[in-house]
Amino acid sequence: MTAHGPEPDHGHGHDEDGYAGPATLLVAGHALDVEVRLTGYFQPLDGRYHWYGRLAPDARLSALVARRPVPVTVCTPHGRAEGELSDPDLWQRLRVEGTSTPPFTAMATPGLEN
Repeated sequence: MTAHGPEPDHGHGHDEDGYAGPATLLVAGHALDVEVRLTGYFQPLDGRYHWYGRLAPDARLSALVARRPVPVTVCTPHGRAEGELSDPDLWQRLRVEGTSTPPFTAMATPGLEN
């Protein structure tokens, strides 16, 4: 259990990478500093790396997203990646997701673009 709700149980059996900490989001012409929790895995069926996670609740960000998917660039101390924001949960944490190179250091994975 976290301060913002239950810890996710992904249960899909993949080895996962991850990052939790500060990030800057570039969204709708704004740069917003937020806290993120990201994870990811290589999907052999499509040959791509899938990363995803949740952002700490942020009223400014929720107003920008307004319950529709929005393109975003996620910047962490370890990298930068294009993704999409969507799907607030019950704790008002927005979902972020993308494919290919993640905005964090990933384990050596076949097919991961650098």
